[in-house]
Amino acid sequence: MGLIASDPLHYARGNECSDGDGSLAIDQDAILGAEQGGSPTMRRSTSLIPIALLLLAPTLLADDHANVAMEAIRPGAMESHMAFLADDLLEGRDTGTRGHEIAALYVASQFQILGLGPGGDEGTWFQQVPLRRAMPVRNSMMIGEQTLKSGIDFVIGADVVHLSASITAQVVYAGYGITAPDFDYDDYAGIDPSGKIVVVIRNAPSRFPSTARAHYASTRNKVHNAASHGAVGIIWIQTPEQEQRWPFERVARFASQPAMSWVDVEGSLPDAPVSIQATVRLSPAGTATLFASAGRDAEEFYELANSNEPHSMDLDVEVTLQNESEHARVESPNVIGIVEGSDPALKNEYVVFVAHLDHVGINEDVEGEDKIHNGAYDNASGVATLIEIGRAFRSMASAPKRSIALLAVTGEEKGLLGADYFANSPTIAGDIVSAISIDMFLMLYPLHDVVAFGAEHSTLGGLVEESAHEMGIKVSPDFAPDEVLFVRTDHYPFVRKGVPALFLVHGLDSGDPEVNGSELMGKWMADHYHTPKDQMDQDIDFQAGADFARLNFLLGWKIANATERPSWNEGDFFGDLFGQRRD
Repeated sequence: MGLIASDPLHYARGNECSDGDGSLAIDQDAILGAEQGGSPTMRRSTSLIPIALLLLAPTLLADDHANVAMEAIRPGAMESHMAFLADDLLEGRDTGTRGHEIAALYVASQFQILGLGPGGDEGTWFQQVPLRRAMPVRNSMMIGEQTLKSGIDFVIGADVVHLSASITAQVVYAGYGITAPDFDYDDYAGIDPSGKIVVVIRNAPSRFPSTARAHYASTRNKVHNAASHGAVGIIWIQTPEQEQRWPFERVARFASQPAMSWVDVEGSLPDAPVSIQATVRLSPAGTATLFASAGRDAEEFYELANSNEPHSMDLDVEVTLQNESEHARVESPNVIGIVEGSDPALKNEYVVFVAHLDHVGINEDVEGEDKIHNGAYDNASGVATLIEIGRAFRSMASAPKRSIALLAVTGEEKGLLGADYFANSPTIAGDIVSAISIDMFLMLYPLHDVVAFGAEHSTLGGLVEESAHEMGIKVSPDFAPDEVLFVRTDHYPFVRKGVPALFLVHGLDSGDPEVNGSELMGKWMADHYHTPKDQMDQDIDFQAGADFARLNFLLGWKIANATERPSWNEGDFFGDLFGQRRD
């Protein structure tokens, strides 16, 4: 999963940075034996398949066929896929590296073993994504005549648009940097940011609905909004509460990492506002210095941010930003496997499952000997789920009516690049009717509930509730709206193309009153997320992973067989905003 939707270091000038009854039964473990594998202390016994269902397979109802197919998803296989993808050999699977290429070959080989059809360029398994990679060279920042310290007071990431930039301009404070007419909200009302550098707080007002809040909090939208108002630079700051969740030190550790953006056939960046010359992220100390130089107290602005109302003003201070980057052209593959639909009238409609294959690679700025970010949960877990969903579909005697596209994408950690490129240049000759993202399912305890980000905006919501109910799983509300998860993973580029889409994640119900799911997840995010600790020696409940894969499969199966294709709800925010873009 990408870092933070409003983190400028992970937004490449226009791209979003950023889980029947029968008395006779067969134990799957007895059948699969060593193939099942897995750590016995972490796996629950696999569900039992009634022999009666197997004997009556030719006369089973469609739902029964799906239930039997779900049993093809194996906890041991989940473990095996994750172990390979998170091995040190792959060096963290960074976009455009040899490690990611190896991972892509592994996924393609698994798709081929399952009997999927290749869905990439020219009959291959791959879609090569053309990218511009920018590496940081040097940067500096001055507030008036005072020079700030890079990595201590501020960080400026590599710029994929400009090789070099130097701007000196007056500063204007623009609150959250949001213009949201649907919510009668505009941080730019009453100020003129033309030719100036805007100071913007990350996130969005808490009074906005969860997914709309995520949309307006995204860095992509804020950069475009600043550019449309004539700004030439952006200074990003955080409130103390935000700083606790996303400390400046964590962002600074990635300051030396490359930035990327996909390029079109002419070598241009189609979604990058050139007028924004430089962006910078301030530490709490840097923020205090900025406001003190303007004769103001930073606390005043933190209080304004919590007011839920638009707030902006001119600041009597001048800032100089300088940045130099090196550019190179690279390619990195998406991997696409296809289950062709069985209905002649519907097989050209596709349900897309998408999971990102990349992670953040090797980071020399990390303390300690282990500098490889293996990304076991993030997102070897999602790719393992993707492969096992393919296994379930291929185990069925008859394919679903609509086609299924299994998409393992590159560049998610660089700003949802692979998914965005595919959404804009799909390799499949058909109509994408829905997309389901699978990203970083934390198998910390058994699966009892999920959060379905985006389900409430379309007819997909009813199918989520139906699928979860059939598996005895609850659907819970967003437990962390401040994290704006809706815009931080690979279904969101499809939403921007007008496609109803969603993202399932684990809930906080561990099923055990003595196991606090919220505390476990919070600790994992603090200690493991985007660190070398996210590897295979941590606690992983592979049965929970298999259950999650089964839920995603069942949802996709229902979408693929539904009489009507998914549609936006009447008057829905995202439907009205993007629905007209759908062909």
